[in-house]
Amino acid sequence: MFSENLKTLRKGKRLSQEELAIRLNVVRQTISKWEKGLSVPDADLLLRLAEVFEVSVSQLLGAQFEPEADENELSVIAEQLSRISEQLAVRNRRWRTVGKWVLIVLCAFVAFFLLLAIMGVALFSIRTVVGYTDVVVTPHTAMFANNAGAWYSG
Repeated sequence: MFSENLKTLRKGKRLSQEELAIRLNVVRQTISKWEKGLSVPDADLLLRLAEVFEVSVSQLLGAQFEPEADENELSVIAEQLSRISEQLAVRNRRWRTVGKWVLIVLCAFVAFFLLLAIMGVALFSIRTVVGYTDVVVTPHTAMFANNAGAWYSG
């Protein structure tokens, strides 16, 4: 509700996110998060937003109130903000949990492939050393090579 209202009101006033951010003394990314529903402004910023858009806080939050209900307006707004904050907290906890598991799995894959790489280098080194010991030139084989095929048995 709030995120949609904010975006509609901002576009209705022909303000960019950057311009609104400057008026509220926040960064543009904060406005973007509000419009995406990833966070909500605190009470002070809600009041300033309502002033900028020349609407009541209840209209900004999307609630429709009767004119006589002004005395209960603050408690209803506080309740709505509480629900929104709770929903965001639950969503953030879920993302943190998912993020931790993704990081753990990613680290396990990296460790596994590093272990494979280390083992491969070690095996390659052993094969290379063994291979060189098979091709060691001895005086006997050197003499064979020098005699162009003649066998030297001396």
